[in-house]
Amino acid sequence: MLIGICGSICSGKKTVAQYLVEHHGFKHLYLQPPSLPAPFNSSLDTESASSEDNDTEAPPQSQSTGTTAFKGALSSTALTTKNGNQSSSETTLTLRDGPQHVFSTAEELLEFVTKRWRSRFVITDIPTEAVLDVFLRRPFFLLISVDAPLTVRWRRFQNRAREKHAGGSDMSLEDFVTESDTHLYDAQKGLSPLISRAVVRLLNTSSSLAHLYATLGKLDIPNPDRLRPGWDTYFMELASLASLRSNCMKRRVGCVLVGKERRVISTGYNGTPRGLQNCTEGGCPRCNDGNSSGVGLSTCLCIHAEENALLEAGRERIREGSILYCDTCPCLTCSIKICQVGISEVVYAHTYSMDSDTARVFREAGVKLRQFIPVST
Repeated sequence: MLIGICGSICSGKKTVAQYLVEHHGFKHLYLQPPSLPAPFNSSLDTESASSEDNDTEAPPQSQSTGTTAFKGALSSTALTTKNGNQSSSETTLTLRDGPQHVFSTAEELLEFVTKRWRSRFVITDIPTEAVLDVFLRRPFFLLISVDAPLTVRWRRFQNRAREKHAGGSDMSLEDFVTESDTHLYDAQKGLSPLISRAVVRLLNTSSSLAHLYATLGKLDIPNPDRLRPGWDTYFMELASLASLRSNCMKRRVGCVLVGKERRVISTGYNGTPRGLQNCTEGGCPRCNDGNSSGVGLSTCLCIHAEENALLEAGRERIREGSILYCDTCPCLTCSIKICQVGISEVVYAHTYSMDSDTARVFREAGVKLRQFIPVST
């Protein structure tokens, strides 16, 4: 597993990476800054993140005014070579004799990880979308973005600057905003397009390391479902996709009927029957009149997603152990039909106004009902 972490200045990227290293056995890998020679026999030596610092990482260099304090604070996150020279970078490193964990190119890093894909790795050096596209070639890569309120990030930056340069002048909020905007929105180097592609997004407002680590623990970042969805996630995604075909103007609902061997039997979505005008085009007067949920259902011309899937499957194709995945809990009318055809279990994502009545019917008929809880993103 390879996790990439991106985000805004002082959002907490390095701290999240450190959490993965300390609590989940990840190894931190790095990309060599372009200004430095290719590494050889190098090893990493990271600084531990403090609760007060909560991560400071270097943004692209800016030509804006008032950056003296900015560059000074970032000197603590510089890459130090054997001859003592420093170059602005995202993480503190010391190159020395030892195993190689710093890579010249994204391709080299990816090759290293691919040969060890069952191990866990994390990287915070993703400078461009081109580098991201290299990592996305592999199904074991996961991109996470970290952000924090602007004033919170500014205070973290000031704290870092004071620790490293006692007596120096603080950077103004205006100057920090300028640097932050350049980091995110610069036409050539801005990371906003890259950040928008993250699968998991973390808002880090934590004031202490303990609080952040507790939040990360609940998020369960290394969950395998994030890379290869489990069966519940897979079928619920199919149900959500089916709902996009709905022609009902009141609500989109989709469902998938799955056999005992986890093979899709049928799909369904709600809308007017074949040959009738679509509900979205005025085909169902009840829906288009704007009646509230559960009112006037006897005059509704729309077939429900569950009904559609059951009709498509037919009684002969539904065997013992069949499961119905629906993005919305079935209504009472659909629930009695589900019981009649012999479905063993119903899994739903969102609640509906008749959930208690539906649950009572299923309980009496011996149909298992449970709500799907997705992995946090």
